[in-house]
Amino acid sequence: MKRLLTIAMMAAMTTAVGAQGFDNLPDPIEDVNKVVDNTPDSIAKALMSRPKPGTTRQGQNPVLFLVGNSTMRNGTRGDGSNGQWGWGYYANQYFDAKRITVENQALGGMSTRTFYTDLWPAVRDALKPGDWVIVSIGHNDNGEFFDAKRARAVIPGVDPDTCYVGFNQRTQRQDTVYSYGNYLRRYISETRAKGANPVLMSLTPRDAFDDKGRIVRKPQTEWAAYIAAVEGVPFVDLNERSGAKLDSYSRWKQQYHFLGDKIHTSKFGAEMNARSAAEGLWESQNPQLRPLQAMMQNVPLKVKPVKREAGKPVVFFTGDSTVKNADNDDDGMWGWASQAATVFDESKITLFNAARAGRSTRSFLREGLWDEVYNSLQPGDFVTIQFGHNDICPITDAKARGVIPGTKDTLHVYKMDNGTYEVVYSFGWYLRKFIDDVREKGATPILVSLTPRNEWPGGKIERRDGSYGKWYREVVEQTGVEFIDMHNISADALDKLFAVKKLSDDKEKAKAEVAKIKEKAGKYFKKDHTHASKIGAQLNARSMAKGLRQNKSELAKYLKK
Repeated sequence: MKRLLTIAMMAAMTTAVGAQGFDNLPDPIEDVNKVVDNTPDSIAKALMSRPKPGTTRQGQNPVLFLVGNSTMRNGTRGDGSNGQWGWGYYANQYFDAKRITVENQALGGMSTRTFYTDLWPAVRDALKPGDWVIVSIGHNDNGEFFDAKRARAVIPGVDPDTCYVGFNQRTQRQDTVYSYGNYLRRYISETRAKGANPVLMSLTPRDAFDDKGRIVRKPQTEWAAYIAAVEGVPFVDLNERSGAKLDSYSRWKQQYHFLGDKIHTSKFGAEMNARSAAEGLWESQNPQLRPLQAMMQNVPLKVKPVKREAGKPVVFFTGDSTVKNADNDDDGMWGWASQAATVFDESKITLFNAARAGRSTRSFLREGLWDEVYNSLQPGDFVTIQFGHNDICPITDAKARGVIPGTKDTLHVYKMDNGTYEVVYSFGWYLRKFIDDVREKGATPILVSLTPRNEWPGGKIERRDGSYGKWYREVVEQTGVEFIDMHNISADALDKLFAVKKLSDDKEKAKAEVAKIKEKAGKYFKKDHTHASKIGAQLNARSMAKGLRQNKSELAKYLKK
């Protein structure tokens, strides 16, 4: 028999009130968790940005509906303009769009209860046989039951026979509140009634720690797991999967997976949660998920096609064209890592050139090139990290590779020229991330300064020690990473060959003298002042070897005698 607790009972309204319009919802609102989960662009705009349920359906293909809150849809409009992202925006990359579409129906500020009363009816009406519904919601289920601002709290636990009744100031009508488990049962039964397939997921983790220093696991996990077991629906423990990943990271890395507060995720955190959700579905042994698994893609981690041999570590070279370039023509442009075999003993170590022309630290990371290296690493490997030539470019243009100068632990949300938003960090931040990632895998990072350019101010080769050189050394001081100053080692060698002690006092003659030096030194460069010729690349490779020997580096053990 139901236990009924009446709170502030009032006469029922004679006029029924529909779902809350949200347009006059105060903005922003801080909840009892000290979190603002509707940003100042307003919930009304968010409602407009969400697709009408079912409108993404392609022909007779099924739709995967995502039911959740801001952790699925951060920044209300979901454009990243506040630097936050929800994992629902990255879920679609794990599903074949030719076979199923993914609709992110989540909305910031929703609880299990308010999504059910305000947004679920439209989703439910759009369901067709064969569709899928993932329910992962509950961060906002605490607070007051019938307040004017939110009225979104639910009864903790899974008891189906408990409810509270009272006057809801937000909706201006009589209302009944049920347990967390009761609402989950409703989502399940109503999804099944339409011939669709429900899936329960636990919540995304928060930036909070237990007394053992681990990310807190939310109690809703046990409740959702219980309901899933009783109702016989698939369950994915997203809270545990992502929480375990965060526990494995450094504290610094763990923190940048959140942005702005302790619940909402940065792009890093959103992508991690989306992958955790996909992995949970993909790896599940529940036979009910087999039709959905058949429509999934991209779940196995992308790795570099390195050929490993027993007993041999791998050294991955990362960077831009000055590292990567390899030409079929001896008279073409070459990167020094293409010539690494001239200094390394390949019988002892495997060389893998993972650099990519035209990239900066930022674009190398954004395009997933760094993740492929990270995913490939094993204990005992080495990674050289050398960027800079493309990093101080425009930040918002089509190539989107510029970074914030310097090494401060800073970031800024930029609106790109194409209208999208991206969080951009400092040059030093990206270097520290790469270093931290390599160490996490038990491999050894080695920071390498950028190659010198064919510029000869004052008759000596250009030294960029006041910018990149300074920033490299600051990162070395901050992290204790091994450092090879290729910039100055190669510059010293080129100065020895071509520099003059003093240019003519006559400006025109001095200009001609510099031009002559550049022409002579040009055999070490190709096509421009940055890219090396084959002998220039070999010079830089020798500089790498020299630096390793000077450092008495572990990697020096794998150099040719």
